[in-house]
Amino acid sequence: MKKFHAGRIAALPALLLLLCSCGAELHIRKGDQSFALGEYNDAAAHYKRGYSGLSSKEKELRASTAFKLGESYRRINYTPRALAAYQNAVRYKYSDSTVYRVLADMQLISGKYKDAEKNYRIALEYNPDDVLSLKGLESCSLTTEYTGNPTRFIVRKDPVLNSRYSEWSPVLAGEDWGQIYFTSTRKEASGDDLNPITGVKSCDIFISTKDDKGKWSKPKPIENGPNSEFEDGSCALNPDMSVMYFTYCATDPQMPRAARIMKSNRSDASWSSAAPYSDREDSIYNYAHPAVSPDGKWLYFVSDMDGGYGGLDIWRVPIGGRLIGAENLGPDINTPGNEMFPTFRMNGELYFSSDGHPGMGGLDIFRAVATDDSTWTISNMQSPVNSRYDDFGMTFQGDLTRGYFSSNRNDGRGRDHLWTFELPETVHRITGWVYEKDGYELPDAIVHLVGNDGTNMKLNVKDDGSFTQRVTPGVSYLLLGTSKGYMNYMQEMTADSTDQDREYVLQFPLSSISKPVLIDNIFYDFDKATLRPESAQSLDELVILLNNNPGVTIEIGAHCDYKGDDDYNKRLSQQRAESVVQYLINHGIDKERLTARGYGETQPKTISRKAAGQYDFLNENDILSEDFILKLTEEQQEICNQLNRRTEFRVLRTTYGLFGNRLQ
Repeated sequence: MKKFHAGRIAALPALLLLLCSCGAELHIRKGDQSFALGEYNDAAAHYKRGYSGLSSKEKELRASTAFKLGESYRRINYTPRALAAYQNAVRYKYSDSTVYRVLADMQLISGKYKDAEKNYRIALEYNPDDVLSLKGLESCSLTTEYTGNPTRFIVRKDPVLNSRYSEWSPVLAGEDWGQIYFTSTRKEASGDDLNPITGVKSCDIFISTKDDKGKWSKPKPIENGPNSEFEDGSCALNPDMSVMYFTYCATDPQMPRAARIMKSNRSDASWSSAAPYSDREDSIYNYAHPAVSPDGKWLYFVSDMDGGYGGLDIWRVPIGGRLIGAENLGPDINTPGNEMFPTFRMNGELYFSSDGHPGMGGLDIFRAVATDDSTWTISNMQSPVNSRYDDFGMTFQGDLTRGYFSSNRNDGRGRDHLWTFELPETVHRITGWVYEKDGYELPDAIVHLVGNDGTNMKLNVKDDGSFTQRVTPGVSYLLLGTSKGYMNYMQEMTADSTDQDREYVLQFPLSSISKPVLIDNIFYDFDKATLRPESAQSLDELVILLNNNPGVTIEIGAHCDYKGDDDYNKRLSQQRAESVVQYLINHGIDKERLTARGYGETQPKTISRKAAGQYDFLNENDILSEDFILKLTEEQQEICNQLNRRTEFRVLRTTYGLFGNRLQ
């Protein structure tokens, strides 16, 4: 008996192992059945139990089960568990090299960039032409770049519309965009059963409205319309908001059921019962995520039907046309990956999400602008709109650059929630000062502003002579500073086409028509009347000033200090004044408007209030005569002599050419 019992006892572990193995294989088969029906939550539960029941020696079966478990978790956005499952598949040497790419995808989403890069490279060793692995490798560097250089968008998780369940695909609607529709699995959704695909309730379409204070009401399911006991969501409205298109997914315990597009009509405030968009579509394909073009003529949607580029593609068809004959949007938008959740902005820009274009991980939102009937310019919305998680379903508040989108970032179970986005308004402005040349502010000045976009404004300056005016990026402007008793001063500028804030600082030094005006930075060769090259800038500015004031005639006056012979100084200063006049004539100024006068040392400079503020040993109205200068220190004397050695202009008349036509 002892031997018998011993034998029974010795055989018990083997028997238990056999029973466990049989139970494990049963769960794996059930997992396969659920997976085939698209019931990924149930499939994951079966695969997990099957994997746990396998012996560590059953490496091949463990590898394949771990891979299937990873595929199930990935489809319900349970990234941490999908990552662990794929790692087990690799550990047990799963035979399909695809495992390295999907493992890298999960590592990218999890922020493990070095590990992701390593596994993308392994995947490419097996298949050098794998577009998705190449894309993933590029995404590893893009994620770092985008995160380190975020755009100006501000994103926040909405504090009112979200729950502990999932919310996604928001659509702003109603007068002043005071309504929002979105899809949710929250407990108020129809039906009592848990969905075998997600493990939570089937989703419904919910609505929330703003009150007079701009606060959203508690979301509630749409009544008497699209919602059913099955999956209803990802809706879109036509331009007048009278028709709703949405995705509908029924469940069937016997066979997989493809997604289809339904529609509902609105009468007053209620929606009609849902009806299929078309009864004649091929039921083996999925049709989902409808969107209506801003002109109301086209229905855009997502499908896996034949003729695409792989995965899910975005297609379009004229409203009322059959989906099966739709037009694919082409390779600019569609990739071997998945392109999903198309939406439109009022200006015609298409927004969609993709895991096939290089991005930050998961689904990224992309902006597409049509360049002609068949090509598009695509750009990634970058961080912070995009993240290393799934980001999708963008809706705009009218023509403003703000609204809502959905993302599963920062949610451990991968559940989606609604996020707000806003691009702070770009402000370009001109800040200017109008002041007397060599003097102080002119508070009575007026600045005329004319733009090539039709802008025509008259700007008053403040007491400090300043003004500020907002301008439009990309527009060219002409500004004319004016004040009674002064020559006009013109400035031209073009506002940058950048989306960054800009301030353009302009100066308007107005020249008096009643007293001499210094011409800065005029230099002559030593003891000669030859103008040095560095004088050109100031003289060119004088040419512009005279062209902007065509009625003005001026005298060019050259002055010397008291050193040297009086006659010599007067002759040299006359020659220098004539050199300036000749420069102006050579640059297009009528000689009848110009007079040259050499003063020698006969008119020492009178110190202005501004000059007195620059030199603490001088006072306003001091006259820099020889007697005055000789009482100063040697250093102060040199400063005063420099101030006396000057070239000025003085307005003689402001009516040149005014009566010319009458005299001819």
